[in-house]
Amino acid sequence: MSGDDETQEQTIADDLVVTKYKMGAEIANQALKAVAEAAKAGVSVLSLCEKGDAFIAAETGKIFKREKEMKKGIAFPTCVSVNNCVCHFSPLKSDPEIILKDGDLVKIDLGVHVDGFISNVAHSFVVGVTKDNPLTGRKADVIKAAHLCAEAALRLVKPGNQNTQVTEAWNKIAKSFKCSPIEGMLSHQLKQHVIDGEKTIIQNPSDQQKKDHEKAEFEVHEVYAVDVLISTGEGKAKDGGQRTTVYKRDANKVYGLKMKTSRTFFSEMERRFDTMPFTLRAFEDEAKARLGVVECAKHELVQPFTVLQEKEGEFVAQFKFTVLLMANGPLRITNSLFEPELYKSEHEVEDPELKALLQSSASRKTQKKKKKKASKTVENATGQPMETEAAE
Repeated sequence: MSGDDETQEQTIADDLVVTKYKMGAEIANQALKAVAEAAKAGVSVLSLCEKGDAFIAAETGKIFKREKEMKKGIAFPTCVSVNNCVCHFSPLKSDPEIILKDGDLVKIDLGVHVDGFISNVAHSFVVGVTKDNPLTGRKADVIKAAHLCAEAALRLVKPGNQNTQVTEAWNKIAKSFKCSPIEGMLSHQLKQHVIDGEKTIIQNPSDQQKKDHEKAEFEVHEVYAVDVLISTGEGKAKDGGQRTTVYKRDANKVYGLKMKTSRTFFSEMERRFDTMPFTLRAFEDEAKARLGVVECAKHELVQPFTVLQEKEGEFVAQFKFTVLLMANGPLRITNSLFEPELYKSEHEVEDPELKALLQSSASRKTQKKKKKKASKTVENATGQPMETEAAE
């Protein structure tokens, strides 16, 4: 392989890239399910985060074994954010214990990568809700609103559409449930080894953000992690003063670290995680990692994923999925485990256009026929059947 080929960006125009995305997505979906099933009253948030991360590490360890150089594993450490906690909560062993109880609104967020191709997913549910006793009230409203926002995005994030269309739909849907999208949150385009690509969809932008945010058009062969965060409150998320445990390397920053602990931490981080987000929990000596990260963060060698909180007493729901913009239509590869019969809201989407959008089919069945041939090629290349249609 010549140097030129290596620098050229790999996209989902290539069947093998699609396969890697799908393999990561399969593991992400299974990890999500394992964590969600374990999230019962009396269980600690820490144990759930550890469970998700261990699952991802074990399963990614089983694929592409012969490719010794290929990096794979956690692309976003398992976070379990409860009730008014918005996101990025992934506690350390030394942090105060948080135990789930019935009625808690739980958000699980995690990501997997295979060769730098990232599949992210997030899901929200309320602990202890059953089909015989479905949930009503504000928690049901916010989960329903967030779910419908994700469904609308699945139908809007497609080549030729603008990111602003998604932003507007989310505002309207949230409003119809008397909820607000969390202000300024971004969904990012994904590229190989890049979890925060330059094209983004913004939620509920402030006036300043409206001015600053780049308008963008979705294009074929792009990949997006569509992230919806909806609140029963005003949608203002603040740093609640909890310890940041999730960071990622900022590849553009250079600085000569003074402390030996920082240097040791930094080199282990680069070797193990490269540019992927990671948690301090992943380091054997947690105390040293907590110490080492300080200097790195101070000089912006790493970016923090701050634990954000909405006002006490409010509830935040999150759904996130990864979508490949294939030549024959958007293909969602990670899914939430949403069960509509568990949540009953007195509100619904009134807007006729949005209603029609949500009722339209998001399936790609019509194009399946022509693609039979293409999926055979993938099967021959990888030795496993794909329920994919390859890009044209």
